[in-house]
Amino acid sequence: MRHTLSVLVENKFGVLNRITNLFSGRGFNIDTLNVGPTEDPHTSRMTIVVVGDDKVLDQVTKQLNRLVEVIEVQDFKDGEYVDRELLLVKIKVDAKTRAEIIQLCDIFRGRIVDVQPKNVTIEITGDENKLGKFLTLMENFGVQELTRTGKVVLPRS
Repeated sequence: MRHTLSVLVENKFGVLNRITNLFSGRGFNIDTLNVGPTEDPHTSRMTIVVVGDDKVLDQVTKQLNRLVEVIEVQDFKDGEYVDRELLLVKIKVDAKTRAEIIQLCDIFRGRIVDVQPKNVTIEITGDENKLGKFLTLMENFGVQELTRTGKVVLPRS
């Protein structure tokens, strides 16, 4: 089972290291991890997707709350948050496939950010399902490279 945690932390040196050590030291598996600044320059928000059952989630939450630099831990249930992820993907193209790739990119509201003679790089944002469907379609053309940011979330309320 996958759990999405939003962890508000003090923006201090070593906080990310302490949190990742907490996970690895206890054998918790992190599916995705994203860290970035917030509206307050003294804080950062970590979005962590954890794989495990409710017992694992409870342990993770308790351990996170014990860290001095952790301000707040939120466990989001489906539907309680808005999430997005960024994907950059390099797709193999030729004269025959270029138009079809551009059309699919438009359908998924993606942007072509780099064009080379034998490939294009596409930027697309959305939830995990949207990105997964897009990648499935792109496999037919040949995915040369890709990178994803991992999930970022904000509560709906």
